[in-house]
Amino acid sequence: MLFRNKKADILVENIDKFFNTIDSALLVFKDGVRNYLYSNTEAFNENLQTMSHLATEAAMLRRTVENDLYTQTALVRSRGDIMRLLEKMGHIAITLNDSLLQFEIENPFVPAELNNDFLKLTELSTLAVETALPSAKAYFRAPEDVAEKIQRVYFYESETNKCAQAIKRKVFHEMMNIKLSEKFHLRYFALHIENLSDAAVSVADQLSVMAIKRNF
Repeated sequence: MLFRNKKADILVENIDKFFNTIDSALLVFKDGVRNYLYSNTEAFNENLQTMSHLATEAAMLRRTVENDLYTQTALVRSRGDIMRLLEKMGHIAITLNDSLLQFEIENPFVPAELNNDFLKLTELSTLAVETALPSAKAYFRAPEDVAEKIQRVYFYESETNKCAQAIKRKVFHEMMNIKLSEKFHLRYFALHIENLSDAAVSVADQLSVMAIKRNF
């Protein structure tokens, strides 16, 4: 474990809660996208409310953890890196909330024939984040395992990019029955979902730096 004392145990416990809240937000996001695509309006609205609550909870936990970090004198050298990690994880929580909210605000038209494509894109992008979470947790409990765990993040980010590109090509090259403005809108929402995997890679990159520093 990275450090051990009573205050440190509480700190790690709150960090776990922060990461678990983001994990819960991922599940709500996936469910929300599915409910939107299949016009389950009532369920989608419940997803929005739950997501808003989780985003608020994540922000509060992040502030608590950041405040507690300054009581850990043993973390002076790594405090900055941990703060950057928390910031990048917090960005994921914000992205999840904002992206789902944009579906409600802009109400994009998604042809039924694209439902499976968007569900696949959502699954791959959220998997990138899901694989980043155990890596982030490992840094505080078993930092020697970080390097091995983050490799899947890059794989899922690459697969997400391929899927997003396939959707965009399909929309612009094959779907001649929809307006150009609708095509731009679909590309925009594909990018929204794709951005999650990019945020996961940012976390993985930060963890890579932190893992290397621990060896010196």
